[in-house]
Amino acid sequence: MGIEIERKFLVNKEKWSQVTKEKQSLYRQGYIVSDPEKTIRVRLTDTAAFLTIKGLSVGISRTEFEYNIPVADAQQLLDDFCDSVVSKIRYFITHDNKLWEVDEFLGENEGLMVAEIELESEDESFSLPGWVGKEVTSEKKYSNSNLAKNPYKNWSQK
Repeated sequence: MGIEIERKFLVNKEKWSQVTKEKQSLYRQGYIVSDPEKTIRVRLTDTAAFLTIKGLSVGISRTEFEYNIPVADAQQLLDDFCDSVVSKIRYFITHDNKLWEVDEFLGENEGLMVAEIELESEDESFSLPGWVGKEVTSEKKYSNSNLAKNPYKNWSQK
C-alpha cells in the first residue's frame, strides 16, 4: 500500500519571481470521483499520464496508488468522465536536498500558487525556501480536487 505524506504552502510571488526555474511541466488533471473519503484522478503531463486513487487524509498522510496509463486514455478520460479539469504549470525545485513541487494554476484558478513537499514521515524536518509562505496543508479549499469544483476565481476572500 502506498502512503502519501505531504505538506502544502502558499508561495510568495514576489520572491518566487527571483527563483531560477530549471524544470517545469504543464499538467491537466480531472476527477472521476471526488469526495472527502476518496478521490480518483486522471493526470496528463507533457510526457506521461496517470490514474491516481487517494484515500481519506488523516493528518498529513493518506493512502495513494498511482498507475501509468496511455496518454490517449488519459485524454479520453479527461474529456468524457471528468466534469472539471484543473490546469497548472508545475515547477520542480530542489532546496536543501528536498524536492519541492510548485504549482502555478491556470484558467479559473489563475493567480493561485501552491508549493508542496512530500515527506518520508510525518515528523520529518525540512527547511523552508525563502519563497514559501503560509502553510495551508489542513485547509481543504487548497486541494486540487476542491479547486476543480470551487475554483480560486470564485473565492470571495483570497
